[in-house]
Formats: sequence, C-alpha cells, structure tokens
Amino acid sequence: MNYKILIVEDDDVIAKQMKLHIEKWGFEVFIDSNLSNPLGDFSTVNPNLVLLDVNLPFYNGFFRCSKIREISKVPVIFISSASDTMNQVLAMNMGGDDFICKPFDFEILTAKVNAFIRRTYDFSANSNNNMIEIGGGVFLPAESVFVFNEQRIELTKNENRIMSTLLENKGTIVSRRKIMEKLWNDDCFVDENTLNVNINRLRKKFEEAGMETFIKTKKGQGYIIE
Repeated sequence: MNYKILIVEDDDVIAKQMKLHIEKWGFEVFIDSNLSNPLGDFSTVNPNLVLLDVNLPFYNGFFRCSKIREISKVPVIFISSASDTMNQVLAMNMGGDDFICKPFDFEILTAKVNAFIRRTYDFSANSNNNMIEIGGGVFLPAESVFVFNEQRIELTKNENRIMSTLLENKGTIVSRRKIMEKLWNDDCFVDENTLNVNINRLRKKFEEAGMETFIKTKKGQGYIIE
C-alpha cells in the first residue's frame, strides 16, 4: 500500500524539500495548495498522515488540527519554529500526536513518519477485535472506543494504545517507560510531556463520563487499572 502524506506548510522551499525527501521512502506526498480553507486539501487527498506547520496564513495549525479531529483520527505531526512548551502542549491538546521543532533533520522527520505509519496502520490491522469488559464499561480496541453507561468515549490512537497497554497488564502497575515504549517504539522519540498530556486527556474523558478513578497513579511507579 502507498501511504499518503499531506504537508501543510506555507514555505514552498521547505515544503518541497520535505516532499522530495519523504518520497524517497515510497510515500505518496502532497503539498496542501488550499490554505484559505481550514481543512485545505485534507478531504481531497484523504491522507494517512499530516505534517502540519503552526504559523500558517488564514488559519493556524492548531485550529486546522482541531478541524481534522472532528472528522478523522489520522496522525498529525506538528512542525514549527515556535518550540516553547506552551506551543507543544497546545498542539497535543488540539489533537496532535507529535511535535518537531524547526530547524529539523530530514532523517529524523522521515524516521518519525515511518514510525507513525508503521504503528498506526500495523496496529489497526492487528488490533484485537474482541471487546474487553472492565469497570462496568466495554473497551472496543478495534474501534478506538470505550462505552460506559451508553456513552461512547472516542479515543485517539495514542489513547487507544495506552488503554490497551494498561488493560494487557490489568491489576499490575505499568511504568511510564513501558507505556512510552509501546507508544513510540523507540526511546529517542519519547517525550515525557507528551505522555503527560495524553494521560491527562484520557483521564478527563473518563472523568466526564463518570469514571473518576478508572486510571490510578502510583507515585514514582506508573499507572494501573485495577
């Protein structure tokens, strides 16, 4: 399968360099040509992964990502020279999956694209289709959904993988390192702050559904679903 990558970047030089480099790995790469639309060419291209700049004309990357998240769970990697912690946290809160700071190494960029494609689509193909009953609810890993009291809690890819990891080790404390390895496969791509954002976002979803203590923290050790 030729996976499709959509680059949303208003610097033509950078966008074309990214396109040329990523294409060497066999991906089908598109540069968004419709920046006046908050979704741009997303619906037309139907990409498997989006590389999204933060500072864009008409609508910034955060808003664009939020619009993508209304219709898709496709991986979104932010790329920006605005690399302070606040921008990275905002990117994750808007539904981003990772954040690469400019200037970046094209080899690192390509490695991350390859890793996200492999994890996302290999995982989807091999996901356990069986539902898992836990805490009065039902976890559907193949659909990235948790159902509780007739409420459907939609999960992102990272949240789904965190849930799968915790439930594979139900009743056992799972270390942060183990969760990060499950999420990113390679320690060089691990970001503590990103994990915090994903865990907090997941907890908030369960709390809003009435499951306040579903995921418990064991200080200095990790997390557990009992």
